[in-house]
This record gives sequence, structure tokens and C-alpha cells, in this order.
Amino acid sequence: MSILKVARLGHPVLRSPSRPVTPAELATPDLQRLIDDMIETMYEYDGVGVAAPQVHVGLRLAVLEVPESDERTREAVPLTVLVNPEIKPMGPELEIGWEGCLSIPDLRGQTPRFSRLSLSALDRDGKAFTLEAAGFHARVIQHECDHLDGRVYLDRMDGMRTLSYQHELERHALPHGD
Repeated sequence: MSILKVARLGHPVLRSPSRPVTPAELATPDLQRLIDDMIETMYEYDGVGVAAPQVHVGLRLAVLEVPESDERTREAVPLTVLVNPEIKPMGPELEIGWEGCLSIPDLRGQTPRFSRLSLSALDRDGKAFTLEAAGFHARVIQHECDHLDGRVYLDRMDGMRTLSYQHELERHALPHGD
């Protein structure tokens, strides 16, 4: 496995809609290696998700995993491979939460996302699956799916007033534990 170079904001791959993965492509050793490399890259950069455009590949493919130790969630999210994902909100309720992105290092901003959603996708073996997600899990899915449509979290923010460097945010804005 290899750690891949992450595209940074300004690279055109991040602003281009991705094309669907074909069943023939998904079965190839090259695409399976790409999935493994995306997982390794996510781990290397302590991310909870990586979309193919973030590693310079314009395919509708993403990986995500949220460890139980992550304070942003109540439940761990197991390693999940999303091939050609489609999401549908489950109601109009939005939650505002802090987001960051490997392609926009060191910055965070408050971003509204649907509270609950339904996801349909293929797994890495080409098997269809559906799931419902809420809270942080739903946020991560929406964030990665935005990458597949050529969007980043900055596009979803209601304004730039909350955009902050992570270090300054931790020092001045986030509540400190007692």
C-alpha cells in the first residue's frame, strides 16, 4: 500500500464532478489497490474520510472510518467503502458543526449538514448496500459525497466568519474540558 498525495484547494480535480465507477473497473486490481491506498492515506493523515478526487482521481469513490475514540461521535463508524454513493436527506433538519478537510489543511469552519440521511452505494466488491446515518456519521458521508460533486465544505458554510485555523480555534473558541 502507498500513501497518496492529497490535492489541495485550487487544484481543478477538487472542483470537477467525478464519473461513476463501472463494474468492470471496480473488479480490477488497480482499482482495488487505489481503495487500499486511499485507506492508508486516510490513516496517515488522521482523517475520517477520503474521496478519490482528493487523491487526484475523478471517480465516485470514497472511504470513511470513525474510531470509537473520536470525541465527535457517540458510536464508531466501521471502515466503509462507498462506490457510486447516493444520499437522500431524511427530513429537513440541519445541524451546524465544525468541519475540516485534508485538502484544506489546518482550517475549520461551521458547516450546516442534514441531521439524518439514507445512503445507497456499492461496496468494494460491487455489492449494493443501504444504510441510515445521523449526526457525525451523516456529516462525514455528506462531506465525502460533496467531493464527488466538485464541492468542498467552504461552499456549504453560511459565511466565512467562523473560518478559523485549527490551532487558534482550539486556543480561543472551543470549550476546554474541566
